[in-house]
This record gives sequence, C-alpha cells and structure tokens, in this order.
Amino acid sequence: MNRFVIRLFTLAIFAMAPIALPLLTPVYAAGDDNPAPPASKKNKKDKSSSIDNGKFTAGYRAAYATIYDRNDYTAAIVQLKALGHDDMAAVANLIGYSYRKLGDYKVAQIWYERALKADPNHVKTWQYYGLWQVEQGNRDSAQYHLNRIAALAGTGSEEYRSLAAALEKPPGTGLVY
Repeated sequence: MNRFVIRLFTLAIFAMAPIALPLLTPVYAAGDDNPAPPASKKNKKDKSSSIDNGKFTAGYRAAYATIYDRNDYTAAIVQLKALGHDDMAAVANLIGYSYRKLGDYKVAQIWYERALKADPNHVKTWQYYGLWQVEQGNRDSAQYHLNRIAALAGTGSEEYRSLAAALEKPPGTGLVY
C-alpha cells in the first residue's frame, strides 16, 4: 500500500511539473533528482526551447528512476547520454555513478572528473567520487572529498554523512557503496 501511495504521488508530481516548473528555483546541495534544465542553445525566437527543457527534465527523471528504482545502470547510461547534455554536472555524475555500480571504475572516474570540471561545487559528485575513492582504497583522497563536501554543504548534509560513514568502516571490508 505504501509503495502504491508513493507511486501515485510521484505520478501526480510529474503531471504537475509542466505547470510548476517555471515557478521553482533549483537547489543542488540536497541532491540531483531534479536538476535545472539546460540553457537553451537555440535562437531566442524559437519557442520550442521550453518544450526541450521539459523533455530534458522528463528524460532526466526517467533515467534517475531507472538508476534508483530499478537498478538498471546500463539502461540509465543510454538514457542519460541520449539527453544530449552529458556536459552538465548532474548528468555526468549519474553516468559515472552508473559505471561505478557496473564495476567499470576507470570509466566512472572519467565521468566524475567531467562532472567536477563542469561544476567544481557539485556536492553530489564529491560524494559519489569520494565513495569511489573508498572502494578503490584511496582513503586520503576520500577524506579530501569529505572536506570539500563539508566546505560546500556542511557536516550535517546527507552527502557528508554518507561519505563519513563509509570512511568509518575498516579498510578492506570489500563493501561497495
């Protein structure tokens, strides 16, 4: 019953998104489940840019659900790349996360670094890349990531708590985050 209510609520949110989206201001420190639409590269006279932004948002949310609800990382990578905005930190970060979950650590690292190049203050990337560092046994680098999160979002943030908890575990436990 509880899952049904959550899904019904999610559907209602998606239905209201085209109406409410222009009224909302995006906030990134808490997460990336709803990134700002990419800036349109089209001519200002072209009125389809708002439709494209809506398509981006819907596509991003679908990929987000593919990752976190269905754990289908391969499909999510395809969805995220199809958005055509993998130069955005939120998109590149989720591509990196998906590759990490698939065990392709080298490619994940490339995408995390691309995300940080796009936005050096992207808290979620610092968190996920820090977890990547923990998984690789790079505890000093993970601590650096934790310090960056503290400076950007504070020690009370979910991203900080998550990475701090991973660092508290003994090295070599083989846990994957």
